[in-house]
Amino acid sequence: MATTNQQRSIFFLILFFAIFSFSTSLAVAHDPSQVFSKYVSPSSLGLKREKLSHLHFYFHDIVSGKNATAMRVAEAPSTNTSATFFGAIVMMDDPLTIKPEINSTIVGRAQGMYAFASQSDISLLMVLNFAFTHGKFNGSTLSILGRNRVSTVREMPIVGGSGVFRFARGYALAKTYSNGQVETIVEYNVYVFHY
Repeated sequence: MATTNQQRSIFFLILFFAIFSFSTSLAVAHDPSQVFSKYVSPSSLGLKREKLSHLHFYFHDIVSGKNATAMRVAEAPSTNTSATFFGAIVMMDDPLTIKPEINSTIVGRAQGMYAFASQSDISLLMVLNFAFTHGKFNGSTLSILGRNRVSTVREMPIVGGSGVFRFARGYALAKTYSNGQVETIVEYNVYVFHY
């Protein structure tokens, strides 16, 4: 059986380790290099007043021929018998132009992929970046992640961006301008908040 002195020694030993552990955790919590997150002033990143921009361009999805810009990279065993092409995945690097004609000024590229994601209608999962190469948005990107249900006008979210479009949020309206065997041209109106 433990004596009173042994019990006191054990108690003080436990108390010492408890205080030591608590003070060590406080020291780590106050060490700036050990902080997981902290508040940052927007002005410290050079952010000024938020703007709303409207971008208008045409997307050219060319699926065959020597100048194809979209290519099927995967499919399910039943994709070719599906009325909705369910399971097909297409990678793209499509030009974005100012006018519907492919030889008009190219303002960027739509780079990413789309997947046929519905068994009941033609609905695509769009995962892409609009990478701009012209004008004041040259070198900046906008990112889209959303559902593109092929209908008259469809809306997809802008989930972020880079360059001029850091902290971007907004939406894109897509409307098919023309649809052929080789090329589909889609008119885009993009509304985006950015700094």
